[in-house]
Amino acid sequence: MTVYSDITPRQTAFSVANLLKRAIPYMMLEKFGQAYPIPKNSTRVAKWRRYYMAGATGSAGAGAGGDYNVPVADTPLTEGVTPAGSTLENKDYSVTLQQYGDFLKFTDVIMDLHEDFPPLLREMTDILGEQAAHTIETLRFNVLKAGTNVFFANGTTRGGVNTPLTLTLQRRITRSLKRQNAKPHTSMVASSVKYATQPIESAFIALTHPDIENDIRDLPGFIHSKQYGTDVSMEGEIGSVEDVRYIRSTVFESWEDAGGAAGTTLSTGGTSADVYPILFLARDAYGIVPLRGKDSVEVMAVQPKATNTDPLAQRGTIGWKVWNATVILQDAFMVRAEVAATA
Repeated sequence: MTVYSDITPRQTAFSVANLLKRAIPYMMLEKFGQAYPIPKNSTRVAKWRRYYMAGATGSAGAGAGGDYNVPVADTPLTEGVTPAGSTLENKDYSVTLQQYGDFLKFTDVIMDLHEDFPPLLREMTDILGEQAAHTIETLRFNVLKAGTNVFFANGTTRGGVNTPLTLTLQRRITRSLKRQNAKPHTSMVASSVKYATQPIESAFIALTHPDIENDIRDLPGFIHSKQYGTDVSMEGEIGSVEDVRYIRSTVFESWEDAGGAAGTTLSTGGTSADVYPILFLARDAYGIVPLRGKDSVEVMAVQPKATNTDPLAQRGTIGWKVWNATVILQDAFMVRAEVAATA
């Protein structure tokens, strides 16, 4: 929803579009989650419901991998006898939305003396757009990196990790996803203000920090994104290795000095290795309330005007406000690899 505040509806509409266009290319997690846009005046709780058949099996358990690992009906039918049938069950995943936002201040001097105030307004929305994107992406990443499905580059705990990503580790991870019948991504949310999807080549998506990029390029079989031909390349995409496409973002930060002896790997303190999370994502791994659409982000501008706290009308503001929520829907469909980065 847009609150016009003290600027014209036309200016506000332009500001919202400009903020979103600036924000969206930085948002990787926006592209691959199950989106739940919530209309205004409806609820503060986003809820996803997963249906599955009673008796479903699998290492993820019923209600987790259950909707894919359905029970096999392997008992022959008896003539004239109605079988017992199966029961449909469901599990809900709920998350409460929280509100976030910030604003910039400007003075009456800027409005009175700046030769063209609207361009300055656009610059401020650009900055706020970057802040909104970075904020929402960080909040989402903090939820997802806490998942319980984790593989270590070496050892069995984060404290021992001091080796980089290898093709062997990647294959262990993709094998674990495939054993859960996790589906690779075949589409993503397009990089535009409108909420729409576009097709991509079938693949699992791996999100990582730029510090890992050199190790990814050194993996056997690496294909640069420029070599994809007709396939769509994503913002920040490094390339692909077998059936995994790697995307980088500085949001996916390391745990500094959290690993084993650094050796030839990156270390903030010089002794213990920094440990980097890589999120390997299949479809339907997590849900989000998206930063898109007319009811998602509010942009508010207030021109300087006389009030009890500003009697000379010297101060104005422009800001943003958004509701956000992220929830893990299927731990078995998302793997966090913890690796070191070659120095």
